[in-house]
Amino acid sequence: MAVTQRLDLRQAQTLVMTPQLQQAIKLLQLSQTELSAFVDQELEGNPLLERDEAPVDGPAVEPPQQDAEPEPAAETSLAAEAREQWEDVAGSEGEGNLDLAGDPAAWQSTSSRRPADENFPGLDQTLTRARTLRDHLMDQISVDVPAPADRLIAHHLLDLVDEAGYVQGALEDVAERLGAERADVERVLLRLQHMDPPGVFARNLSECLALQLRERDRLDPAMQALLDHLPLLASRNLAELVQVCGVDAEDIQDMAAEIRTLDPKPGLAFDPAIADPVIPDVLMRSDGEGGWIVELNSESLPRVLVNNAYYAQVSRGARGKPDREYLSERFQAANWLVKALHQRATTILKVAREIVRQQDGFFRHGIQHLRPLVLRDIAAAISMHESTVSRVTSNKFMSTPRGMFELKYFFTSSIAATNGSAALSAETVRFRIKALIDSERNDGVLSDDQIVDILIKDGVDIARRTVAKYREAMRIPSSVQRRREKTLRI
Repeated sequence: MAVTQRLDLRQAQTLVMTPQLQQAIKLLQLSQTELSAFVDQELEGNPLLERDEAPVDGPAVEPPQQDAEPEPAAETSLAAEAREQWEDVAGSEGEGNLDLAGDPAAWQSTSSRRPADENFPGLDQTLTRARTLRDHLMDQISVDVPAPADRLIAHHLLDLVDEAGYVQGALEDVAERLGAERADVERVLLRLQHMDPPGVFARNLSECLALQLRERDRLDPAMQALLDHLPLLASRNLAELVQVCGVDAEDIQDMAAEIRTLDPKPGLAFDPAIADPVIPDVLMRSDGEGGWIVELNSESLPRVLVNNAYYAQVSRGARGKPDREYLSERFQAANWLVKALHQRATTILKVAREIVRQQDGFFRHGIQHLRPLVLRDIAAAISMHESTVSRVTSNKFMSTPRGMFELKYFFTSSIAATNGSAALSAETVRFRIKALIDSERNDGVLSDDQIVDILIKDGVDIARRTVAKYREAMRIPSSVQRRREKTLRI
């Protein structure tokens, strides 16, 4: 068969994702924090972009006016009041003697005559900062450890203390690094372990609890034996604890109750972990007539605009082709970002409104009425692709009359009903399982099989392995562990 060449013409459809399209898709799944960081980066790199600081009068999804000039933000009443108070306080330190017992009006008059441009520290520079664990321990070391060599070891051990108050590191490494004897390091550590708060400079949980009990004069041999076998206490193995500690079951329960009053992380009292607040993307409230109002949180939306006046000014001064190309590219990128942010806001609002419409029973009556919902249901209702809905609902939160929820929360699988009624949401079944376990009596702990029987009688077609899976996902121990725990708490 001869091999020949020929030219064919074929027609086909392909989707080419431009860099801007890829970036627009990425914007959909960004959280508020990530989006703000991205916008800040764009504002820094594009001279034609500026932040729109004008007050929002209309809906949050309205595109910003391209030719609007941003007005300088007025000084807030709180900032003005703080500035005036500082000027009054600073004015009291003027030249000459000030009679503080004199007429307050004369004092205010004197303070108002201070030069406005004199260099005084700002109000924020006069505020005290929170006292840290390191500051607290450093002050005690300077008083309780007078010997220079011991103080050097103490400072090195302090550097190894984590935020919870524990020493992270082996004493052998400390001795080797400082050229000291291990016995000296241990001696200094024992002195540091008497410092406040009780439990600091411990090397493990058992030692931390022992230090606190020693401070209360409650560290007897039986309690020390209990601390040496904390895994048995965690598993509620009462029989072995009685044998190990050499006391009866009632004493074990009393000792366990006292241990629960201790602080396993004493250092966090000085350096508490700061949780990042969740900023809602969508706000939902009742309209007072039986319906719901769903709108975007305009306070959290980054709003930018294109400075057309500045673009026109610099375009007239552009002399070379590279300058004109750069300005054109920056102008197109700025316009694209404004449109992409508007499209993102519109898509989030559309998805949120459809979720509220389909989960109306949940918002009115509670979690028992949360209906099964998948991405495909929302996508079909608003004529979007499932992948778009998935990106929109990632890391987005909605503030509702029932609390703050991630949009992903409303998407749950379905569990069939035995009585022919509508299927139930998996989240509703998990809530029902937790309610059954929370209502257990001390002498009536429910096994997974018993929970299955109760749910089947209530019309829920569920298997035992599913109950076990939901229970473990909620971090609820098994019936055996719950029975041991209830025995210790009696």
